[in-house]
Amino acid sequence: MNSQIINRILLGVNIDHVATLRQARGTSYPDPAKAALDAEEAGADSITLHLREDRRHIIDSDVGKMRSLIQTPMNLEIALNEAMVSLAAKLQPNHVCFVPERREELTTEGGLDVLKHTAQLTDTVQQLKEKNVEVSVFIDPDCQQIEAALACGVPAIELHTGHYSESHDPKTLQQEIVRLKKALEFGLKHHLVVNAGHGLNYTNVEPIAAMTGLNTLNIGHAIIARAIFVGIKQAVVDMKQLLRDAMLNRG
Repeated sequence: MNSQIINRILLGVNIDHVATLRQARGTSYPDPAKAALDAEEAGADSITLHLREDRRHIIDSDVGKMRSLIQTPMNLEIALNEAMVSLAAKLQPNHVCFVPERREELTTEGGLDVLKHTAQLTDTVQQLKEKNVEVSVFIDPDCQQIEAALACGVPAIELHTGHYSESHDPKTLQQEIVRLKKALEFGLKHHLVVNAGHGLNYTNVEPIAAMTGLNTLNIGHAIIARAIFVGIKQAVVDMKQLLRDAMLNRG
């Protein structure tokens, strides 16, 4: 599988914040499903959406609607608990990515601690596999967490790029790049599909996109924010171009 992902990188567009705008007024618009279809038309390779327990943006009907409409794979982010797993088994998205979740947070603040949830995750991976749903986990770029994910039987991981995205001084930035590269290489060595995301935007994405072997970058807030000014199709086109540029400029 690694030979299939080495020469290209895919873009997963997270459309959560279209729903955030809708929920701010409790209206029926803007429709995140329309945003998903526009993103696909512009070249998005998959659509990511996070169904949070408090339903602060994406709601159940959004997931059902998009499941039947979109042509690219759906990547559903959810918390690791019985209610959300049961819902995922019913909706059967192409992919489920388990993320940590705290109700008071503005956005996901770190990776899932797989070491603490090994037994539960192992059972869940098998349960969803029986429904033809591929499971990944959103984790910090840490080899111990990757080893724990492997033990649970997940075929894919998503590396948390938040610390990289929030780094401003060159030394810390370089440390985070090295950390991500090490985790990527470790995951690939163990035949995992390795994705990445969180906090990536139009000014910081290229060093990550240039890492050979990454499969998909999941990006949402930056694309939706840019879409306010240029439209979602152009925002996706612009991000895809940055990913292509990064691949061409690999050292």
